[in-house]
Amino acid sequence: MAGVLNNQNYTEDEIREMAGYILGFKEEIKNVKAGVGQLTTFNQLGFKGVNDKPDGWYLPDNTNEPAIILEAKSSLVELKDKQVEEIKKNCTIALTKYKNVIGILYNGFDIKVYRNNNEIETTNELQNKEYYIGLLNKNKIDKDKIYSLTAKINNCLHTEFGIKNLYHRMIFTACALVAKRYDAPLNKKMDYETFSACIKSTLKTELKNGDNVNPKIDILLEVFSDIKMNTTSNQEAISNFIEWVTEISDSINSDYWNGEDVMGIFFNEFNRYKKKSESGQVFTPDHVTSLMYRLIGVHKDDVILDAACGSGAFLVKAMCNMISEAGGINTLTAKNIKSKQLYGIEFDREIYALACANMLIHKDGKTNLVQLDSRTEEARNWIRDKNITKVLMNPPFENKYGCIQIVKNVLDSVPMGTLCAFILPEKKLEKVNQTLVKRILMKHTLKKIVKLPEKTFSEGITTSVFIFESGIPQNDKEIFACYISEDGLETVKNQGRHDVKGKWQSIEDKWVNIINKQSGDDSIQWIKPGFDVDQHLSYQVPAKELELYDEDFRKTVLDYYFYNNKIDIKNFNDNLINNILYNGSFKDNKNNITIEIPKDDENE
Repeated sequence: MAGVLNNQNYTEDEIREMAGYILGFKEEIKNVKAGVGQLTTFNQLGFKGVNDKPDGWYLPDNTNEPAIILEAKSSLVELKDKQVEEIKKNCTIALTKYKNVIGILYNGFDIKVYRNNNEIETTNELQNKEYYIGLLNKNKIDKDKIYSLTAKINNCLHTEFGIKNLYHRMIFTACALVAKRYDAPLNKKMDYETFSACIKSTLKTELKNGDNVNPKIDILLEVFSDIKMNTTSNQEAISNFIEWVTEISDSINSDYWNGEDVMGIFFNEFNRYKKKSESGQVFTPDHVTSLMYRLIGVHKDDVILDAACGSGAFLVKAMCNMISEAGGINTLTAKNIKSKQLYGIEFDREIYALACANMLIHKDGKTNLVQLDSRTEEARNWIRDKNITKVLMNPPFENKYGCIQIVKNVLDSVPMGTLCAFILPEKKLEKVNQTLVKRILMKHTLKKIVKLPEKTFSEGITTSVFIFESGIPQNDKEIFACYISEDGLETVKNQGRHDVKGKWQSIEDKWVNIINKQSGDDSIQWIKPGFDVDQHLSYQVPAKELELYDEDFRKTVLDYYFYNNKIDIKNFNDNLINNILYNGSFKDNKNNITIEIPKDDENE
């Protein structure tokens, strides 16, 4: 079986039995007929008079729900036209009752999947039934609606509840969303005390479930309990808040999200009101996380580290893309990605709580997040145990928060040959302690510098992506560099910069291709690494060519004339303007200057 069977041959009966276990057909499922076998006819399953025999079946009592039909073959049988006809015949029988039928043709190594007898592309490993049901339940999220709701929530918490601290408003909302995602019975008629108790009770219940979830929910409870507000008696505001949180929660579909859809919008909306946190975080725009993911070639088998994870943008993006590559949220691989392939460190307690909430809202309690100072030996030891294969990071930019110390500690802690992408201010490596940077280059290689568009961060900081390879000294190797001057995003009132015209994907594809090939654009540079006059550790924006015009020459001559004749330019300009306006002419006998405005013949 793909991902299960070895290279030996298996009979049809063996394939059928193992497929039944993987699909979950051998479990007892309420209100569903499910099973595998050779003897059961469609007639026995409720299709009157039909004596054909499916190899496996999942038939809900509610015929509006999807049905699944399995056709199993020996591992020696190739899946060709004859076998396809068999699965389609049985699916056609199921379609006489069910609106949607998934057909699975399987020989233990190859798989073909059909939705209402049309072949569809899926993962090449057999998955649990939930994966195939999820193929019929993908709904895009209304981002504009989420933005609108989040703005309402933020304003409500600020003005009606009096929560002045931005991050407290974020955490309060996040806890409500986490509770709702874990089926908290919130309703609009609750008063504040009941509402707050319901959230705490739901989180405490989850605290008892799953070892990896516990620390996250524990700290969420602590931070939630710390939040203070001016009033809790405005029932209309409480009801509105519960309604808006419920609408956002209902919009979250775990089978369709791309790492930005819900929580990216949530964090972006709240962070419009505060450019940086007190701990130096500058939150990473979604399109940049997407670009960096591709620049270092992250794939579903990678183990990802973000040692300054903030609200978790890189980890969410990585989780989404890796799970999508694996075949979806309901695949067996998805569970492994969540539990063993995503690692984050965040020092700020409140931001750490937000990162935990970000994962939990997607019902992921297994991503490994820890509250540590990434500059310490403790953090280094924690990282070394994880077998990291790729690093995606946006460390705090200011020196006082140890920006370059964090970069060095991460590079020193991951295995040799690990590709590590950091967002940093574009001149950072040239302006900080040169001894520290030299030590980095003595052990690690700076391979690429990708200067990002000037408006990437609303804080006005110009940045680049610096891609290192750990454990290999720089020596004299030159650095590839390029400049993405435009990202196609536009400013939307009260929502920041967004890809409103859908330009970014083609721009991203273009630049990923250019950067991988290291050719194809005029901005490309090859930089000699170092600190001497002809060496750099940043992209060098070419100086504009000097262009001279007649107007420049005349102005220079006039300035020279004024200088030689000791004429005060300001007084001269004031006299000139006043005389022209009121007299129509100007005469300076001292300097022998006369100016007259010709009269308009029509007005004589």
